[in-house]
Formats: sequence, C-alpha cells, structure tokens
Amino acid sequence: MGRFGEAGCLCWLSGSRDPRVPWYAKCVAVLVAAYALSPIDLIRDFIPVIGYLDDLVLLPLGILLVIRLVPRGLMAEHQATAEKHGGLPKNWVAEVIIIFLWVAGITFLAWLFYIIFSNGVFHERFSSFSDCFG
Repeated sequence: MGRFGEAGCLCWLSGSRDPRVPWYAKCVAVLVAAYALSPIDLIRDFIPVIGYLDDLVLLPLGILLVIRLVPRGLMAEHQATAEKHGGLPKNWVAEVIIIFLWVAGITFLAWLFYIIFSNGVFHERFSSFSDCFG
C-alpha cells in the first residue's frame, strides 16, 4: 500500500474512534466500507466494462462524501496524526506465517506435479482416453 493509502487508512481509523466526528459521517463511512467489501454489486461484474464502473464511480464518490461530511479542521487533524505515525502497525509474526504458508503450498504443488508427471502416472491413467476418442 502506498503512502497515501496508509495515511488514508489511519485517518479513517482514527476518525471512527473520535466522538467529535458526526454520527452520520460514521454511518456513511460504514456503508461505503460495507459496499466495498460486499459480494453484491448494483451492476454485476460479469457485464463487460459497465460491471466495473459502479465500483470505479460509487466507491470514490462515497469516500468523497465521507470526507465532505467530516468538518475540515477535524479532517486536517486526523490527517496530520496519520502522517505523524507514518504507517499502519506491522505484525511481523503474521507476515512470516503467511509467507511460510504460501511457500509451503507452492512447494507442495510443485512436488505433486513432479510426482504425477515424472512417474508416468498421468500418461498411464489417461492414455485410455485417446483409445476412446482417437
């Protein structure tokens, strides 16, 4: 995530805990986040081009609305706090575990493909298909 994204997330998080932020701004922020994470779209994504336009238009407009609903001075204060902290908190243990799981999964798949294709098991099992169709 770029610097703008981290600062934006921190600003969003600190604003959600601040009692000075209006309740309606928090409600709109929750709705925007729910729409972004929801598997339900207004326009289905399988429709070429148009399916993604709702995500490209509605989400930025929702974020802009949240920014407009929070008072300017308060938004500037949260942005300054976010930039001062310099980034999201890091959980190195979780990162190491996730990287380990990815490496283990890829290694297992590589080993499985090696076993299947190197011993001729694949060719022995599926050679009968060529007799049927060929």
